Amino acid sequence: MEFIKNFTELRSKHTSEVGGKNASLGEMISRLGPKGIRIPDGFATTADAYWYFLKENDLKNELKKLMGELDTDDFKNLKDIGGKARKMIMDAEMPEKFTEAIKKAYKELQEREKDMESVAVRSSATAEDLPSASFAGQHETYLNVKGEEEVVQAVKKCIASLFTDRAIKYRVDNGFDHMKVALSAGVQRMVRADKASAGVMFTIAPESGFDKVVFITGNYGLGENVVQGNVKADQFYVFKPSLKKSRRAILSKKMGSKSKTMVYSEAENSTTKNTRTPKKKRDQFVISDEEIEQLARWGILIEELYEKAMDIEWAKDGNSGELFIVQARPETVHSSKKEKSKLKNYTLKEESKKLVDGTAIGDKIASGKVKILDSPEESDKLKEGDVLVTEITNPDWDPVMEKASAIITNSGGRTSHAAIVARELGAVAIVGAEDATEKLKDGQEVTVSCAGGTDGFVYEGLLEWKEEEIDFKKMKTPKTEVMLILGDLGLAFQYARYPVKGVGLMRLEFVINNAIRAHPMALINYKKLKNKSAKKEIKKLTHLYEDKTEYFTDRLSQAVGTIAAAFYPDDVIVRMSDFKSNEYAGLLGGEEFEPEEENPMLGFRGASRYHHEKYRKGFKLECEAMRIVRDEMGLTNVKLMIPFCRTTEEAENVLEVMERYGLKQGWHELEIYMMVEIPSNVMLIDQFAKLFDGFSIGSNDLTQLTLGLDRDSAEVSDLFDEKNPAPKKMISMAIKGANKSNTKIGLCGQAPSDFPEIAQFLVNEGIDSISFNPDAVAQGIENILKAEKKK
Repeated sequence: MEFIKNFTELRSKHTSEVGGKNASLGEMISRLGPKGIRIPDGFATTADAYWYFLKENDLKNELKKLMGELDTDDFKNLKDIGGKARKMIMDAEMPEKFTEAIKKAYKELQEREKDMESVAVRSSATAEDLPSASFAGQHETYLNVKGEEEVVQAVKKCIASLFTDRAIKYRVDNGFDHMKVALSAGVQRMVRADKASAGVMFTIAPESGFDKVVFITGNYGLGENVVQGNVKADQFYVFKPSLKKSRRAILSKKMGSKSKTMVYSEAENSTTKNTRTPKKKRDQFVISDEEIEQLARWGILIEELYEKAMDIEWAKDGNSGELFIVQARPETVHSSKKEKSKLKNYTLKEESKKLVDGTAIGDKIASGKVKILDSPEESDKLKEGDVLVTEITNPDWDPVMEKASAIITNSGGRTSHAAIVARELGAVAIVGAEDATEKLKDGQEVTVSCAGGTDGFVYEGLLEWKEEEIDFKKMKTPKTEVMLILGDLGLAFQYARYPVKGVGLMRLEFVINNAIRAHPMALINYKKLKNKSAKKEIKKLTHLYEDKTEYFTDRLSQAVGTIAAAFYPDDVIVRMSDFKSNEYAGLLGGEEFEPEEENPMLGFRGASRYHHEKYRKGFKLECEAMRIVRDEMGLTNVKLMIPFCRTTEEAENVLEVMERYGLKQGWHELEIYMMVEIPSNVMLIDQFAKLFDGFSIGSNDLTQLTLGLDRDSAEVSDLFDEKNPAPKKMISMAIKGANKSNTKIGLCGQAPSDFPEIAQFLVNEGIDSISFNPDAVAQGIENILKAEKKK
C-alpha cells in the first residue's frame, strides 16, 4: 500500500489514486516541463492513505451512519451533520505509518528544493467509480505551511474538508456515494507570489466561450484573492493565432483596482493575511506584456495537451522573477454545452434609474426583490426568485445562489466564485459592484441587466424585456452577404457566433468616445493645453504613458484588434473617424482644436479633415493604430473605409496621406473602401471606383443630402424617408455604377430589416452585402431570403 506519490511519478492515469488536480500536475511536469513550463515540485497523499486513515480510526461505518441521517430533501440538518463529520476526523489520530510517510516525503522535497520556504497543501478529491469527476472549489487549501508537523496537520484538515457542508451537498446533488469518494492532499512548494503576483487564466473567453483567445487575470500577492473574488484584478485578452505566428497578440488590457495584497503571516492562528495595496502599485499592471504573452503561450500548450479548454492558476515568484503554473483543470461551463447553434438575445424594452453597475456575467436579464445577506447562514431569508445581494461569495453560498433570480456582489471579477457559479447555473450576475449592499435596499424591486456588454446595470423597478431565440442551424445562408454594424467591444466574441460574413461597419467614434475620451490633438499638444481641468483628466487617463499619443494608438489598436480577432479571418471594415466638429469638441481638450460651425453636418468632417493641417497629425495616430492592427498583430482581415469624401481630388489626397503614414493600398492586401453618402459620390461612382476597392452606402447621409434636409432638425424630421423615390434612385445608381466596374458595394442600416420592401429593392438592384445591427440580424436574413426567392 502506497501512501505517497511524488508529482514526478504521476500521470493522468493516476487520477483514481490522487485526484484530478494532483494527477494533472504530474502529467504537466513530465510532458510540459521539457517545453519550458515551470510547475512547482511536490508530492501527493493517495486514496489508499485516506482509506487507511479511516480504517485505523474505525471511521468508515461511523461516517456512513452519520451521512445516512442527512435530510436530503431540504438539508435542514446539513450544518449539524457536516460539523459532526469534521469533528470525528479532527478528533481522530493520524496513523503513525501515514504520518512518517508524509514527513519523509516532506524532507525529500526540502532536499530537492533547497530554497523552499513553505508549502501549499491542497485537497484533491476522487470518486472510485467516476475518477474523472470534478470537485472544484468544494474542499480546503492551506497556504504558507512550514514544518513537518504543520504539514501533517494540514493534510488532516484537508481530509476533514471532504465533509464541508458544501462538499456534502455537492455529492448529494451529483449522485455520488459519500463513502466512495476519497481525499488526496497535494503538498507543493510555495511560489513567493506574496512578493509579486498571481492569478487565473482561461484558454477561452469565460463569458462567450470564444476559443481563439486566452483570458488572464492577475493581482498582487497570493492568488487566493483572485480565486475567491476578493479584488478587482487586472484583465488581459490574448489572441491565439497572432501569438502562434509570433505577432503582437495582446488584444486588451484592463486595469483593476487591486485593493488588497495577500502575504505571509507569522500569526499563530493564520498563515496568510491581507494588506492594503499601495496606490502606486494599484496604478500599474501586475505583469509585463512579455509575461502576459508567456502565460498565454503556456495556456495554449496546456490546452493542447489536454485537448480541451482549461482553467489554470499561475503565480510569479518575487525572489526569482519567474512565472509558474500551480494548477490546471478542465473548464466546465462552455465545454459541457452541447447546443451551441442556439443563441438567446435579451433586450430591455424600457430603462429607468440606474442604481448600481459592475461587471456583467452572462448576457441575460432578470428581476425580483432585493435580499441583502451577510452570510450563507441567512439563506432562509432568501425566497425563490429574489435578487441576492452580498459582499462576496465562496463555495458555501452555492445552495443559496441556486434560489436567486440574480446575484450581485460588491467584490469579485470574471474569474471569481460568484462569476463561475453564475455561469454554471445560467444565472444573471453582476460582480465587483462595490457598494451594492449600501445602495440597494431590502425588499426593493429591481431589474438586473447583463445584456449590454461587459458592464451590468441594476435598474429601479420591474422592467419589461424582450427575449429572442435564434437557431443558426435552421437559418439558410443568403447569396447576399450579411454583415454586422459594430462599435461596442463588449459582446464582440458572442456576436462572432452569428451567421454573418464579418463586420460591414465598425465606427471608430464609439471607441474614441468611450475607451479613449481625449481629443487626439490634445494628446499631441498635451504640454501646451490651456484647459487645466481637461489636462488634469488626460493626465489621469494616460498615467501609464510618457508619450501621450501612445495611449491613443494603444487603446484604438486594441479595440479594433479585439473585433478583428473575434471575426477573423472574415472582413472587418473599419470606418476612420467621422465625428462632426461639435462632437470632436466634446472630447477632452477638444474645444481648443475645433472650429465653431453653423452646420457641422456639412462642415469640417470626414475626408476633408484627414489631410488638413488642423487634424492631419491626429489622423496620423488613427493610421498608426490601424497599421499596428494589420502589420504587427497580423489581422489583415481589417479593411479601411473613408467617410464623407466629397471629390476625387480629396480622395487622392487622403490615399496619399495614408500611404505616407504606413497604410499603402494593396500592401499586405490592404483594401480601402469609401462611404457613398453624398450625391457627388453617386454621380461620379465610375471615377471613385478607380481609386477605391469597395463602397458602402450610408443611407442616412445620402437621404438627407438628396432631400436637402438636416435629419437632426425636429422641424423637418418628418420629411426624412429612405423609401422616398429620390434617395432610392440614388442608391440604385450607386449599385449599378459599382457593379459596372466590378467594385464591391454594400449598405449599412436598419431599413432592410424593418422594411421587407427595402430588402427586396436592394436585392433586385444587385447589392453585394447588407450590414445590420446585431439585434436585427435574424429579421434581416429572413427578409433577404424572401427577397432572393422572389427575384
